[in-house]
Amino acid sequence: MAVIKIQDLTYYYPETQKPALDKINLEIPGGQFILLVGGSGCGKSTLVRALAGLIPDFYGGTYGGKVYINDKEIRQLDRRSLVRQVGMVFQDPESQLVMTDVEQEVAFGLENLGLPNSLMKRRVMEVTGALALSGYLRSFTPELSGGQKQKVALASVLAMQPEILILDEPTSQLDPIAGEEILTMVRRLNEENGITVILVEQRLERCFHLADRVMVMENGRILCDDAPDVVARWAAKNKTPFIPPLARLFAGAGFPEVPLTVKQGREILKSYDPLPGLRMQNLKIKRAGSAGGKCLVDIQNLWFAYPNGKEALKNINLKIRSGDFTVILGENAAGKTTLLKNINGLLKPGRGQVKVLNQDTKKLSVEELASTVGYLSQDPNDYLFLPTVREELVFTLNNLGLPDDGIIEKMLKRLQLTSCAEVNPRDLSAGERQRVALASVLVVRPQVLLLDEPTRGLDYRLKAELGNILLQLQAEGTAVLVVTHDVEFAAEYAGNIILMAEGTIIASGSKYEMLTRSTFYSPQISKLFNNLAEDVVTLEQGSEILTRLMGLNEDRVNCG
Repeated sequence: MAVIKIQDLTYYYPETQKPALDKINLEIPGGQFILLVGGSGCGKSTLVRALAGLIPDFYGGTYGGKVYINDKEIRQLDRRSLVRQVGMVFQDPESQLVMTDVEQEVAFGLENLGLPNSLMKRRVMEVTGALALSGYLRSFTPELSGGQKQKVALASVLAMQPEILILDEPTSQLDPIAGEEILTMVRRLNEENGITVILVEQRLERCFHLADRVMVMENGRILCDDAPDVVARWAAKNKTPFIPPLARLFAGAGFPEVPLTVKQGREILKSYDPLPGLRMQNLKIKRAGSAGGKCLVDIQNLWFAYPNGKEALKNINLKIRSGDFTVILGENAAGKTTLLKNINGLLKPGRGQVKVLNQDTKKLSVEELASTVGYLSQDPNDYLFLPTVREELVFTLNNLGLPDDGIIEKMLKRLQLTSCAEVNPRDLSAGERQRVALASVLVVRPQVLLLDEPTRGLDYRLKAELGNILLQLQAEGTAVLVVTHDVEFAAEYAGNIILMAEGTIIASGSKYEMLTRSTFYSPQISKLFNNLAEDVVTLEQGSEILTRLMGLNEDRVNCG
């Protein structure tokens, strides 16, 4: 029986002429694992909001068609009945957290359902234990890291034990290890408990192979709806990028096979080995070097502790030079965001020193540093408070006393925001809001650019656009420092990698040294060629090797 049925669902956000959802018809049987993919703004988040009963009640706009949950029209269900059946974790966990500590947050929904205290306590302890949150029950939620907030939001929903679980990019702020753990747990809930899962995700290497069905959306419509392997072949044929990196790699190199996992990819490579016993180390390719110019940021013996006494940074030593493109990786709460805030002046060192352009940040205000150090936080909503996108950028320039010499139009065009320049940024998709926030930072032309999880909410195409913009800035001499859990993005665009854990830098080096020698912090491409070819981290490198490999096989066949 279909637990979800949609008939001719059409929806327009307020004051828009283009439908966010356009005549959607869909049935989802109970117990299926559905993956929704597509470009930023294609309608994925809007569709799951409709399934959770949030549209149109909480967003306004024009709504047509019907959504049924267990054969009951969703608009006829009261809120309590609906939340017992459908649980949703939003893109922005900050918008979902309402209580002051973790235990209260996880228990909040259960209290609203009127569950007995003994049952509430059991469920709270069960889900917080499963998500490694047991040690944070009394923690102040606003002080948690982005990844920890994401786990708390997920725990709050899982505690309700919904029949249908909707997850809108639930791993976007989680490190690779935690992300894998969450998706494994969700898959287990699906397989063993029969929970229907609807997952929206951009990092497809993590989850594409887990789904029963993959739906590709574009312009508010579902273009393709089938099993993962079928969708991957369809996407490869139609040159749609919404498949895992390995699938794009093999399809781009002309292989008839489209693997979804590293294991599948390595099995394919075995059949294409150029000569028996010949290892692929001979197929080395050139690796790009990283720039290193004038020292812009000099960090010496930096220690920092929060008011609660927790030491977040311990003896950090780091130099950031013009033209550097450095990515910081590490587990949640490793101190990555705290390090960025010590560079831009939002936080001041407890011990040690941070110098920007040879000036001690302890003696400079955030405003004085802002024209030199641009900072984009994890939450783009922090930057959005004016009626239009254009006004956001104008405000930044006016606030720092800088003229508009055409930079606003340039940034709008660069970040594909021209068409929504007069739109309220809070009406945009998460990916679009992220680009607006980035534009408001870039209009200042900072010499040092700090980005905290900038790919959150961005699809593959927009990540590529962002990466190319950052490479252009790097070529112009800007020092780019990115905190991210997106290893694939780091592999494609970074020059250097820093790995942090428990407030310390535990390793650093070129991306080739760091990513090809890591068990968990390595892209699919590196895992594919592990022990087969050296220093392969990018799709371009992998494509060159596969193209040459196919050529060797063709020569072998012709000679045979």
